[in-house]
Amino acid sequence: MKIISEKLIRSLGITPRECVAWIYESFAMKPDAQLPAKISVHPAQYDFFTSMPCLLPPGGRGDVRYFGIKEVHRIEGAVPSLGSDMMLYNALNGELLALVDCDWITTMRTGAVAAVSARALRRTDAQVYGFVGLGNTARATLLCVLEAEPERHFQVKLLRYKEQAAMFVERFRAYGNVTFEIVDDINELARTSDVFFSCITSADGLLVEDESTFRPGVTVIPVHMRGLQNLDTTFDRVFGDDTAHVSGFRYFPQFKDYNEIGEVLAGRDPGRRSDEQRILDYNYGLALHDVVYASRIFELVQHADVPSVAVVKETEKFWV
Repeated sequence: MKIISEKLIRSLGITPRECVAWIYESFAMKPDAQLPAKISVHPAQYDFFTSMPCLLPPGGRGDVRYFGIKEVHRIEGAVPSLGSDMMLYNALNGELLALVDCDWITTMRTGAVAAVSARALRRTDAQVYGFVGLGNTARATLLCVLEAEPERHFQVKLLRYKEQAAMFVERFRAYGNVTFEIVDDINELARTSDVFFSCITSADGLLVEDESTFRPGVTVIPVHMRGLQNLDTTFDRVFGDDTAHVSGFRYFPQFKDYNEIGEVLAGRDPGRRSDEQRILDYNYGLALHDVVYASRIFELVQHADVPSVAVVKETEKFWV
């Protein structure tokens, strides 16, 4: 069994563009994957442990079919507050292939899904991308946005929070296809953004109390699901990454026009039907993406000299 650490993953130099490609690949295989809805337990009000299994469809090398189960947790006060690990198996023989630190995977696949969704659902002349919450998820999202479309220029507005906006701008100093503006009013950000990303991990109440603040043609992506539920019943279209995962949302029965984002990526749904529609996109986070990422990373390191643990199993039936 390989031990695949975050440090090892980062040493592989996986690019944001590759992360985006893996998202398209994973959504394409979704109809043939087994993807039960995740299960969560809550030791405290905002804390959780969530189990996320997925069996990928057959494909690739003939001697392996990947199954993974990811355990993700958020603990208030922990550093970092979000953490995750995965057990990756060969479903053909039950072999435990790797124990994978999923912190980098979670961050980059979350950002890549947000970037892919924004590209698929934005209005044709979208220029201004607004960000609330400027942590690693927002950084990953913008990395994927900029590197997936290096020929396109983006105007990015950031909601000021402590010193994070200045640090965020500094992180992207080397990118020539983005300019930044820092604002102090979330309503101004909502009113002037063509694509509005919320990357906060918790929210007490609504972020933008008057839903009419969002102008026609906007695409809103609440990356961590928080603080924008007043848009659920008023926006023209709502998308999710998996119906089983979002069908339990309080206002799901009142969504005006719902479909999965994968149907848009596959060309079976036009997504945006006009540049005036206001669109809301909930990507709850799928083990499908995590297992695709983990399996691709495993394939990159399986013949390398990385830490391993011998797993000795009985080869015959035993009696107790």
